[in-house]
Amino acid sequence: MSTPARLLLLRTGKGSHEIWSNGRLALTVPFHCKSRHTANGILKDADIDHKI
Repeated sequence: MSTPARLLLLRTGKGSHEIWSNGRLALTVPFHCKSRHTANGILKDADIDHKI
């Protein structure tokens, strides 16, 4: 089991996205993610072991 993700909101992006960071990695995340595949890809990029 991995440690909990400590992501902080850096800023709102252009359109319907937000920029989140854990200090070493920045992630672009959509406000309304309709695809579970996209959501799982974001979780994988953030090193979170949970699947939707």
